[in-house]
Amino acid sequence: MASSTSDEKQDKYRSYLHGEGEKNTKWKFGAPPNYETVDKLFEQGRTKIWPPGSLEEKVQNLVKTWEMEMFHKVSSHDYKSVKVDTYTTSVNGRKALTIEEKRQVGGGYNNFMQTSLPEELRGYNPAEETADTSHVAFATAFPRGFALEVIQVYSGPPLIVYKFRHWGYMEGPFKGHAPTGELVQIYGISIVEVDEEMKILKKEFFLDRGELLGGLMKGAKLGSGTDQVALNCPFLRNTG
Repeated sequence: MASSTSDEKQDKYRSYLHGEGEKNTKWKFGAPPNYETVDKLFEQGRTKIWPPGSLEEKVQNLVKTWEMEMFHKVSSHDYKSVKVDTYTTSVNGRKALTIEEKRQVGGGYNNFMQTSLPEELRGYNPAEETADTSHVAFATAFPRGFALEVIQVYSGPPLIVYKFRHWGYMEGPFKGHAPTGELVQIYGISIVEVDEEMKILKKEFFLDRGELLGGLMKGAKLGSGTDQVALNCPFLRNTG
């Protein structure tokens, strides 16, 4: 179950999750997410351990904080890792989207899965998914979460360029495909512009969605409806 808010609690990889500043935050699943499971996956599977206080650690924690806020905070008024009024994000050189425009395409995973492929060739079709259904699809496939690590930082603020790795184990079905139990991972590059307070002004991603979907669609085809999970299921609160 998701943890209740506690001023004494801290997350060692994320800011703006607990404490007095979050007492009025509106959470997607009613309470702050609990990252214990995905943090365990991260610590067991990461390839880098960055020294405390290093630029790499700061960038990694900023990205994890950004990800937490985008997935779990209902209102953009509660975002603290970004400059809300000017923030934009883009994927693979597509049009930069404001927070509201990102919501219109489904946000979260749906934003990363945008494609110009013909609809009949889309193993995952973002045009047919919402923020909720996309979160269900990926959280079901990765019940232990989808871990993130920064594996190299090429430049520091105000223009941060870094290489990242996302990974998880497909231990649940995905879009009608049976779980394989195998490691599924994707690498990418991100360019982040920040202000003097390290708030994100602009974020660009460059990645190959096919690498992710290829790993998720290797399993045998299942009957319809086998990969659907109720949105109020507690484990969905605990995925990143």
